[in-house]
Amino acid sequence: MDFWNDVDRHVLRYGARFTPRIISRAEGSYVFDEDGAAILDFTSGQMSAVLGHGHPDVVATVARGVKELDHLFSGMLSRPVVDVSRRLAESLPGPLQKVMLLSTGAEANEAALKLAKLYTGRYEIVSFDRSWHGMTSAAAAATYSAGRRGYGPAVPGNLTLPTPNSYRSPFRHPDGTHDWRAELDYGFALIDQQSAGSLAACLVEPILSSGGIIEPPPGYLAALKTKCEERGMLLILDEAQTGLGRTGDLYAFEHHGVVPDILTLSKTLGAGLPVAAVITTPEIEQVCHDRGFLFFTTHVSDPLAAMVAGTVLDVVERDGLVERSRRLGDLMSARLAELRERHAAIGDVRGRGLLQGIELVVDRETKEPADRLGHEVTEACLRRGLHMNIVQLPGMGGVFRMAPPLTIGESDLERGLDILDKALGECA
Repeated sequence: MDFWNDVDRHVLRYGARFTPRIISRAEGSYVFDEDGAAILDFTSGQMSAVLGHGHPDVVATVARGVKELDHLFSGMLSRPVVDVSRRLAESLPGPLQKVMLLSTGAEANEAALKLAKLYTGRYEIVSFDRSWHGMTSAAAAATYSAGRRGYGPAVPGNLTLPTPNSYRSPFRHPDGTHDWRAELDYGFALIDQQSAGSLAACLVEPILSSGGIIEPPPGYLAALKTKCEERGMLLILDEAQTGLGRTGDLYAFEHHGVVPDILTLSKTLGAGLPVAAVITTPEIEQVCHDRGFLFFTTHVSDPLAAMVAGTVLDVVERDGLVERSRRLGDLMSARLAELRERHAAIGDVRGRGLLQGIELVVDRETKEPADRLGHEVTEACLRRGLHMNIVQLPGMGGVFRMAPPLTIGESDLERGLDILDKALGECA
């Protein structure tokens, strides 16, 4: 009781309500509360711990790094930083060769936006109307899924593009299928009307996570890049949650055959520890350097962060986790589709690899959101030992985001889906 009294007195609330368990440790695909109860982690911490909790290779790296080479003056370089920069460049299409290591996703997006603005000499940024790119200044200004009210003016020049949500979009062909090209054309027509003639970049996630596990339809990202090129804009892809094998490809953009001008990585790159990266082309880097690009932060190019990122790359490659994510993702997709057949409250199943979601509705015909049911199912899952996260946005049903570690055992994945099945049966 003292713990929760201290929470009430001293812990500043910063978003969603706290899970009503005191977590004492974590291991593999589970977290454990102080009573010893095991809770299967279907969110990989904050959608980050792709190797699970306490992975022995990461533990060894952190122990060695803290002892030998943890933090340096930001103008100093070490071998781990240069090595992981080279390895990231080698894992990406040819144009993406210049790497900067940072700490968080929001910080990486801040740097990417500064690069885009300096390179183009413009300031306007386009992002999806269900976007989440971080809580710092420019990243928050490009975030539309939450947190916009009450803080005064956002950074000037931010414009929205309709999120291509195939399940709920009003843009339809006569046969009822999603007319995403008309939606994209309409969105850019509005952007062109609103623009002050200073369009710099479009910042999007290949799969929107906090926006409700929404993946643009096949062909969309290629058409989006064409729209950007026609206007002299850069395309920035935020792969905080989709990078490093999460979706069944090393990077989610590979599935779409599109190469961004700037790529940001974070959550999955550190497997739960604070590591992020911004990666761009030599041309963009050179122009920005010549124009005085400045992003001199406390933890830029920290060797410990680089060591962790290098270890994550090692494990992902050594253990075949990209292919494993694809295989377990297929299993997960089949199970979720089967659940949809049996539970009328599941309106839609979407995502790929080990980043998938289900949207809950009151009625499949009207697609009325099932807000209350989402909270009830979340609580029922927790009682049975499964941690789930639901996002609820205006005009959408509650969407469960499922992102278990890439290392999860097949039996644990099945167990989690069995718990979800029982919770839906109990609450719906």
